[in-house]
Amino acid sequence: MRCIDAMPETNYAKHPNNPVEKTFTGRLQLEAASAQFYFTKESLMQHLMHQFKYKRNKDLGFQLGKIMGEQLKQSGRFDDVNGLVPLPLFPVKEKRRGYNQATVLCNGIAESMKIPVLNNVITRPQHTETQTKKGRIDSWINMDGKFILSDAPAIQNKHSLLVDDIETTGATFEACGNELLKGENVKLRLAAFCVSSR
Repeated sequence: MRCIDAMPETNYAKHPNNPVEKTFTGRLQLEAASAQFYFTKESLMQHLMHQFKYKRNKDLGFQLGKIMGEQLKQSGRFDDVNGLVPLPLFPVKEKRRGYNQATVLCNGIAESMKIPVLNNVITRPQHTETQTKKGRIDSWINMDGKFILSDAPAIQNKHSLLVDDIETTGATFEACGNELLKGENVKLRLAAFCVSSR
């Protein structure tokens, strides 16, 4: 994928206290957080994400996940992770799309990092409105209490990496991450493929 060279890297994975980590200060207990690329409108990144999420290009998503995994591995800050948790979609939405994009990314990361994907650990039984047009406060309210830890034993004593495609306000990651942390002796890192411009 030669176009990868044209994608704007953040290098956040290598740096503690990066802007993604700072989003969650005092809100979510994290060991580390990252987003690999910047997302801007009318960009190559927007085109790639559109192909992946809405044009059923799972192969592209898998390759993007592999790239993500290589970058996380090279950073040295995600070496303790021993389980990948895809951020769940509402089931009706997943059925309509045909797949959960976070799971596809996790499958690519798993190939790069040789870490298992922990599917169905957490569920999203309620539909939520899209976050893209919401401000930060409305996003927190929209996501609060929308996830359920459905398989706590699967992440007991695990150092999990929660994965999604794009980080915007952080509300979805926060709500899901806090639910995961209800598991016994769980440590949490998170990674998004890209982060929207702040």
